[in-house]
Amino acid sequence: MSQLELSPLEDIHGAMAEFDTPEELIAACEKAYAEGFRKMDAYAPLPVEGLAEAIGFKRNKVAFCVLIGGICGAIGGFALLEWITVIAYPHNVGGRPLNSWPAYIPITFECMILLSALTAMISMFAMNGLPKPYHPVFNIPEFERASIDKFFLCIESRDPKFTPDGTLDFLRGLGGKEVTLVPA
Repeated sequence: MSQLELSPLEDIHGAMAEFDTPEELIAACEKAYAEGFRKMDAYAPLPVEGLAEAIGFKRNKVAFCVLIGGICGAIGGFALLEWITVIAYPHNVGGRPLNSWPAYIPITFECMILLSALTAMISMFAMNGLPKPYHPVFNIPEFERASIDKFFLCIESRDPKFTPDGTLDFLRGLGGKEVTLVPA
């Protein structure tokens, strides 16, 4: 095969099955995870308790990044005020010592909040792969019902266990209705 030819899996995003109830979706996700599929996603029109655990969702590191951003913001804000009032522009105001740290608390807090919020936004975008204005699942006409009343499980083609025919048969065996391949 030449480098310019695409393999069949490069033209396929995955295999998708439609389910009628959240219970069917959770059962299908648990069976798919138990079968060894790891690269999959589930779509539902409402929050479904236990769905994230059923597809093997792992916590991301956004909270840790926000903590680091907040600590850096607080240290940076305090250090800036220390530098301004003690080193760069030392003024004795009202007989206070040059290092009057209680006056630094509001600015230190605001710098911590600012850097935490910016870090949260940037890390969330980066870790979620955003912005993503287009997703291949929108190529399936039935997927319009994902925001109304249907539940979907999509096993992605980048999963090591994925084979087009085998995965479609597996999803049909789980009771999936409208089982189809999702083009990339």
